[in-house]
Amino acid sequence: MGALYDFDTAVDRRGTWCIQWDGVADRFGVDGLLPFTISDMDFATAPEVLDALRDRLDHGVLGYTTWQQDDFRSAIAHWYATRYGTEVDTGQLVYGPSVLSQLSQLLQMWTAEGDGVVVHTPTYDGFRKAVTGLGRELRGVPVGDEEALERELARPDAKVLVLCSPHNPTGRVWTEAELARTAELAERHGVAVISDEIHADFVHEGDVGRVHVPWTRVAGGGRWALVTSGSKAFNFPALTGSYGFIGDPDDRTEFLRRMETAEGLASPAVLSLTAHIAAYREGAAWLDAVRAYVAGNLEYVARRLGDALPELGWTPPEAGYLAWLDLRPLGVDDEALQRVLVERERVAIMGGAVYGAPGFLRLNVGCPREKAVLGVEALVRAVETVR
Repeated sequence: MGALYDFDTAVDRRGTWCIQWDGVADRFGVDGLLPFTISDMDFATAPEVLDALRDRLDHGVLGYTTWQQDDFRSAIAHWYATRYGTEVDTGQLVYGPSVLSQLSQLLQMWTAEGDGVVVHTPTYDGFRKAVTGLGRELRGVPVGDEEALERELARPDAKVLVLCSPHNPTGRVWTEAELARTAELAERHGVAVISDEIHADFVHEGDVGRVHVPWTRVAGGGRWALVTSGSKAFNFPALTGSYGFIGDPDDRTEFLRRMETAEGLASPAVLSLTAHIAAYREGAAWLDAVRAYVAGNLEYVARRLGDALPELGWTPPEAGYLAWLDLRPLGVDDEALQRVLVERERVAIMGGAVYGAPGFLRLNVGCPREKAVLGVEALVRAVETVR
């Protein structure tokens, strides 16, 4: 399977307005670092997607378009049926320029300033910015702490649970029983659920036997929305474009009204539609191959850290290409470690404080193996320097 695709040859992303490579100084204050930061991969997207994009460009006319057509709807239905064994109601579909834009619109629909919005901690920083930027109160619950989750959902002013499924940055894949329990709690306390499932297509096969369960399978009678995009797994976020499912017809109508009138987004990006359709119809083999390659990167990280820093006891995540590293057992100072990583090792790795978790690092290994090795070796040397 992997032999059909080349993930070892590096693609030079410098000078392409790339946030991870060209924008590294914006976060780390220094240019020219080897980056393991923002959550995109260094791989070109699937050849099947690129072929479809070229065909669309060869047509030459890039006028206003619509997502409400059967090619797009049926591709999504096909993906959920073949990937997750789930029949979806395409009548529940909505569209937006990004998952975070959908999240923001839903928060404005379902909450008022000062209302509580519950999230799991550590927390993807985009959630924090969206929630606090709208004047809502962010309320964190540690991943796996069901008592704390119920306590927060029971608060009278808790209005929305933002669920990251699978979870970013930990890579946790929720079981169907966990999701059903969450749905039951949310419905009992009158809390709406927004399930961000953009990492769903990157669940790893392995001993844990976890599989992604779409929220549509467990939603029950509560108020809910599932928001997602093919852009994470197939690595085309720069095309913009996401979609979702909203359970309640009135909520769905209001969401679309806001997008098309208040936000002026009646016409989506045609190349995003093209990419989604090609990915979901023809890209499964590429996705399986890239996921297996990344799993190899994560296994390398586990072996190397096991040899050099066995006290971490680190194991690969259940989903994604982000290695979430708990360095607290090493007793190293976060700021000192970052100084050595940046100034001596010349690498950029996201500190856990960005996600509300000092003492952690988030290392992106969605890249050729050679680059992943350079990043891990730099990290090991930096730790040895500061402790």
